Amino acid sequence: MWLADEWKDYKLMDASSGEKLEYWGEYLLLRPEPQAVWNVKQNEQLWKKTDAHYHRSSSGGGSWEYKAKKLPEKWTVSYKNLIFNIKPMGFKHTGLFPEQAANWDWFSKLIKDSGRNIRVLNLFAYTGGATVAALAAGAEVVHVDASKGMVTWAKENVISSGLGEKPVRYIVDDVKKFVAREARRGREYDAIIMDPPTYGRGPSGELWKIEDELFGLVCDCIKIMSDKPLFFLINSYTTGLCSTIISNILKLTIAKKYGGKVCAGEIGLPIHDSDIVLPCGLSGRWVADK
Repeated sequence: MWLADEWKDYKLMDASSGEKLEYWGEYLLLRPEPQAVWNVKQNEQLWKKTDAHYHRSSSGGGSWEYKAKKLPEKWTVSYKNLIFNIKPMGFKHTGLFPEQAANWDWFSKLIKDSGRNIRVLNLFAYTGGATVAALAAGAEVVHVDASKGMVTWAKENVISSGLGEKPVRYIVDDVKKFVAREARRGREYDAIIMDPPTYGRGPSGELWKIEDELFGLVCDCIKIMSDKPLFFLINSYTTGLCSTIISNILKLTIAKKYGGKVCAGEIGLPIHDSDIVLPCGLSGRWVADK
């Protein structure tokens, strides 16, 4: 398992009974967490001190319950030299997946150590955590997401991190259509990051189901990779999609053409002052031979 264990502004304080208790900066949030199937709490008293609690609705979705301290509309948290805008959203999210710091550190080192200009394509790029990390490492980034609001949020994160002058393009588009157009244009990338949803729709109603589309998308991505690619990263939060499947996809596509090494596994967050780790999805990594 790859751990995101170098945070200062974020702390996973506890997880139990389908929920997790987290400090986002100075604010203590309680959110749903289906992986926390145990019912043992590490710190009973802290659970009573939350600033906001997200409650799921039996009819779907849910809402935030705010406690004594009024939360601002948004605030920032830092990871090393990166600064992210946090906003409690209507569906439990805050706009950042802190466990992804394990991947940011991994590919940032690859970019810095490469000794060359690296062009990164970030697909299903959400609010741009990976975009910010890649820019900070010295890469050029093309950021693609179907949601205009998420792309706007990504721009805010880039600016907050002092990277507004770095080479980045923001694209609001269906990922499959964008990759196909890039192939026709002859565009090439040295690294590709993707965080595909389980199910979704593009800006024009395009349907995405990960079990039907992921392998074909990775195959299409080969058409836009440079002659000397550096890395390929797939993240997944889809229940039932195990790391071996991601590993197999990378071996049958990227590694088959370029060689290199493939590894896949869980990413996780350590619970503060505990030897318990919360699993938070999985990642598949391909990296070129040196």
